[in-house]
Amino acid sequence: MTSHREPVDSVLDTVGETPLVSVHAAPADVPIYAKLESFNPGASVKDRIGQYMLEAMLDRGDVEPGGTVVEPTAGNTGIGFAIAAGRLGLDAVFVVPERFSLEKQQLMDALGATVINTPTDDGMDGAIQRAHELAEEFDNAVVPQQFSNPLNVEAHRKTTGPEILDALDGEVGAIVAGCGTAGTLMGITKAVRDRVPDVHVVAVEPEGSTFGTLFGRNSEEGEYKTEGIGTHDADTNELFDPTLVDELVAIDDREIHAEMRRLATEEGHLVASSAAANSLAAQQVAGEIERGSVDAPHDTVVTVFPDSSERYLSKGVYRSFEAWDG
Repeated sequence: MTSHREPVDSVLDTVGETPLVSVHAAPADVPIYAKLESFNPGASVKDRIGQYMLEAMLDRGDVEPGGTVVEPTAGNTGIGFAIAAGRLGLDAVFVVPERFSLEKQQLMDALGATVINTPTDDGMDGAIQRAHELAEEFDNAVVPQQFSNPLNVEAHRKTTGPEILDALDGEVGAIVAGCGTAGTLMGITKAVRDRVPDVHVVAVEPEGSTFGTLFGRNSEEGEYKTEGIGTHDADTNELFDPTLVDELVAIDDREIHAEMRRLATEEGHLVASSAAANSLAAQQVAGEIERGSVDAPHDTVVTVFPDSSERYLSKGVYRSFEAWDG
């Protein structure tokens, strides 16, 4: 399925305009719609920021053609940046903690990027530090830094949010999205609130993540298998603005694992753990709207399915919960 009816010159011309599809587990009177971001050329939502951020940074001279992009990433952002970099005349180097999906790292390599691993125990903080060290070794390099660069939010404010509004004729009751960098949720929220000021906004994280500290909560930090969302140090997630969020929902890994399987077998969605977390949170919010415990401006919930489960198969996402290697 594609919205492009005429030939295009580049894969960059196919980024965005992804389908908005019903989630069948929704309550009868409150439909849930998911943006299927695996329809992007690099098969994830991060293709949007890869193109948008690199084009913007080239336009304003942060990096010159022929330069190098150095980015700390769990993988999907690297794939999105690698696709864009190759089309825009830039080299790409990505710093990836060891624990993240091997499929993603292989795809980055296939796209011509250099992948450098950092120890799992150092987390994303270690990857961020190493990326900046590497950038100093090049004469013409930039670290886009998806965790702190406002262009991340702007990409979704200019693309994902308006696409949702157009598809639903502005009738968006609630936005539900997982937060890693938080760029997706923040950007969609800013776009939608321009037209629907009282839209209900829900951030999603796995249990063990600590976004709650930004709301003054004593969030108990723990390990989690869900990949691509959540944080162990909310101070590094500079784009997350708690004033834009009405509710924070934490979902248990075991429930997320079961929902990945349900989405595949019952609805045909081959999506990964972050999508499953979003699906469960969206169902919860839709139920609250149906019961009247959440006052939403419209009886609709929109969420995001960020990528495909296919790039996590080596981690056993469809095996038993115990065999799932997060």
